[in-house]
Amino acid sequence: MNVLILGSGGREHAMAWKIAQSPRLTKLFIAPGNAGTAHCGTNLSIGTEDFPAIKQAVLEHDIELVVVGPEVPLVAGIHDFFLADGQLRDIPVIGPTKKGAMLEGSKDFAKEFMVKYNIPTAAYKSFSTKTLAKGYRFLRTLQPPYVLKADGLAAGKGVLILNDLDEARKELREMLSGKFGKAGSTVVIEEFLSGIECSVFVLTDGSDYLILPEAKDYKRIGEGDTGLNTGGMGAVSPVPFADSVFMEKVESRIVKPTIEGLKKEGIFYRGFIFLGLIKVNGEPIVIEYNARMGDPETEVVMPRIKNDFLEVLAACGKGDLKSQKIVTDERTVCTVMMVAGGYPGEYEKGKPITGFEKVESSIVFHAGTKNSGDKIVSNGGRVLAVSSYGTSMAEALKSSYKNIGLLEFEGRYWRRDIGADLL
Repeated sequence: MNVLILGSGGREHAMAWKIAQSPRLTKLFIAPGNAGTAHCGTNLSIGTEDFPAIKQAVLEHDIELVVVGPEVPLVAGIHDFFLADGQLRDIPVIGPTKKGAMLEGSKDFAKEFMVKYNIPTAAYKSFSTKTLAKGYRFLRTLQPPYVLKADGLAAGKGVLILNDLDEARKELREMLSGKFGKAGSTVVIEEFLSGIECSVFVLTDGSDYLILPEAKDYKRIGEGDTGLNTGGMGAVSPVPFADSVFMEKVESRIVKPTIEGLKKEGIFYRGFIFLGLIKVNGEPIVIEYNARMGDPETEVVMPRIKNDFLEVLAACGKGDLKSQKIVTDERTVCTVMMVAGGYPGEYEKGKPITGFEKVESSIVFHAGTKNSGDKIVSNGGRVLAVSSYGTSMAEALKSSYKNIGLLEFEGRYWRRDIGADLL
């Protein structure tokens, strides 16, 4: 089977690493990929939003399954593009249609969906420039901190949590005035929830579903969860507080109503649903949906899946997910992300990376790298993810931290407290 993965980050490298292990695989292509994915298959110099070039590659390489990693091509309608093309429509795409991707592409849409289908979520209201005064009044009815979310995709930067009412009013005005471009033309204001967060991943063929191993990621750049939000500084799986009682609530109150709601809305959804959850007084509440796997969570989830994941994805593509089950490795996996100096602010690329040959008993997933001559150099803010197994979380973390210290490039940084809150 010839497979194409779209994307260039750690999520896509982890998927490529897993799919490359399948005896069903003939050839694997990654577009555009990175220096790590080049060891799993063939990188194609194609952007994830260049739909005509993707079509050409799919036909040229006789691709039989397409797995979409990032959210942008999903929200832009890559699946719809395939369905509307006579030469592509029979090739399965793992990723929802444009309407389904609205679960991530529009926070207002997602909140309306959750309310309609009685899926637990924080109380909220949405505002535009025309209703700015109502937004100010709504803020006054809330207790701090105040949560403001740009409606559309904002590269992980569109959520603000503020303690001061005047600052919240100022940020609301600036968001609606174009601070995040079109993404902020509508702003969702919601109540702040206090609890502990985790991520649950669902794969659905539109009718049946499988729940993948859960994970907890760490978004802030600084230790002790301080500083600016990032795309993720590390992750752990399993999550100790997501026990069988909690997960049963997640399935019955969130997963099943979500799948049924999509059906009732007439939305064709074949792909991943990422549930960003918070546990409040023992109860799961949805913070957000994403229409794809998380990053760096994929770097701990894929190593914990023991069965042939390509077999699972192929069944999903055929609408036969009921024939599959997920076999989970009981060991803990922890990943620590190495980032460029200055990230998530301004940072430099092109820094040569050394030390790969010294790493033992860990998996190095490339997030922002490329080959430059005979060297591997940094090519993003988040550069490498080091994932390790352990019979305990402490053991897995010890291995990841030992090995990340062996990898070197100028200005490198990583958090030294991933998983510390769970130990």
